[in-house]
Amino acid sequence: MDHTPDLSPTPVLERLEATIARRLGADPDTSYVARLHARGVKKIAQKLGEEGVETVIAALVEDDAALVGEAADLIFHLIVLLQARGLGLAEVCAELARREGIGGLVEKASRAR
Repeated sequence: MDHTPDLSPTPVLERLEATIARRLGADPDTSYVARLHARGVKKIAQKLGEEGVETVIAALVEDDAALVGEAADLIFHLIVLLQARGLGLAEVCAELARREGIGGLVEKASRAR
């Protein structure tokens, strides 16, 4: 019997989301997620922005491994932010499903104000 964990995106993200949810209420002295959450949405959003910039830099001047690492950090912090706002990947997936089959330019134009 193969005990290799499923590394496809959905199960990995579901496990990560569940782990983050469990850690939100943990002791901030022992959990990075709890510490970040205790500092509030503004700090989490700031951290997400930093990770976004690091991802862009990695894409432009670093190797693939660095880009993958920064992308993982970005997704991790996005999930922390979503959960701090009472949201999760289900809401994001629902929005992506709503947009499915709509061309990017058409979808963007529908949001123009």
